[in-house]
Amino acid sequence: MSATLLLPEKLDLRAAGPLRDLLLAETGGDLELDASRVTHLGALSLQVIRAAARTWGEAGHTLTLTGASTNLADQMSLLGFTTDSLTHWERRP
Repeated sequence: MSATLLLPEKLDLRAAGPLRDLLLAETGGDLELDASRVTHLGALSLQVIRAAARTWGEAGHTLTLTGASTNLADQMSLLGFTTDSLTHWERRP
């Protein structure tokens, strides 16, 4: 069973710290990030999600991003990610 976190509309510079805090409060199990409201994704918030992906992956849990609009997917693409690659982390042997 996984928890779901509804992400805010703007994930810009100001949202990065609060986003980190929200993610830290959800550690310890699988987590779904519901991006259905997100209209803007900045690089710093993207880095926070990537760091969370690493934390979840190294703990053996999954972090998934769902509900991304085409606009959000385009923003991620400009930053070098897809909706899958953003939250996927493989442990190194």
